[in-house]
Amino acid sequence: MKPKKVRTGLRLRIYVKPDVLLGPGRADLLEGIRDTGSIAAAGRRMGMSYKRAWSLIETMNAEFGADVVSGAKGGAHGGGSTLTPLGEEIVGRYRSMEQATEKAIRADLKALSSKLSVISKKK
Repeated sequence: MKPKKVRTGLRLRIYVKPDVLLGPGRADLLEGIRDTGSIAAAGRRMGMSYKRAWSLIETMNAEFGADVVSGAKGGAHGGGSTLTPLGEEIVGRYRSMEQATEKAIRADLKALSSKLSVISKKK
């Protein structure tokens, strides 16, 4: 599995309902499917197995009551996957909320960051 990228800022997790979570992993997976046209490729890009990626998609389908991804079966001409309009809306709304949150906390994050003491090891 790929190591997680470390950065400053936030990782927004939204509970749409008590048992329905929307976070960066699900948004990244949907964007990966949109970008690659493949559930397997999107999963690999995230260091995730196809089985895990498909499980997340099935969970989102059940939670939202409709498909978030549409796909064609493999075979001689290969398969492929695309986001449904609902999948596109989920990604768009999540990224919009993420940007609004980042904007709202920017000054406080900067203030907190300035208070940190950075210890560097010298060899």
